[in-house]
Amino acid sequence: QVQLVETGGGLVKTGDSLKLSCAASGRTSSTNAMAWFRQAPGKEREFVAGISWTEGHDYYGDSVKGRFTVFGDNSKDMVYLRIDNLKSEDTAVYHCAARVGFGYIMSPSAFRFWGQGTQVTVSS
Repeated sequence: QVQLVETGGGLVKTGDSLKLSCAASGRTSSTNAMAWFRQAPGKEREFVAGISWTEGHDYYGDSVKGRFTVFGDNSKDMVYLRIDNLKSEDTAVYHCAARVGFGYIMSPSAFRFWGQGTQVTVSS
């Protein structure tokens, strides 16, 4: 089992920057990728960024490229998401997820463990 806890969300203004944190505990050594997904009211869960220790590559959703940066430490205990130039459409609950098997990193179905999420609300 892997437990994930996200922090860092809140009410921010357009143009602000924000850093979300995801703390992982448990059998983190079995994790081969971690990702951030977001879900806005009435919308499907959307992949925004991920880091794969298997492929040695970072991945970003098309809608966030250039503004979102995912990074973590080699211990796999912490993963962060930095968001620059926040926009109103970034308002959502942001979830951290951990992959322990195989699967396309941009697909929620590839991730077995999920955090409860942290709310990000962007106001103009």
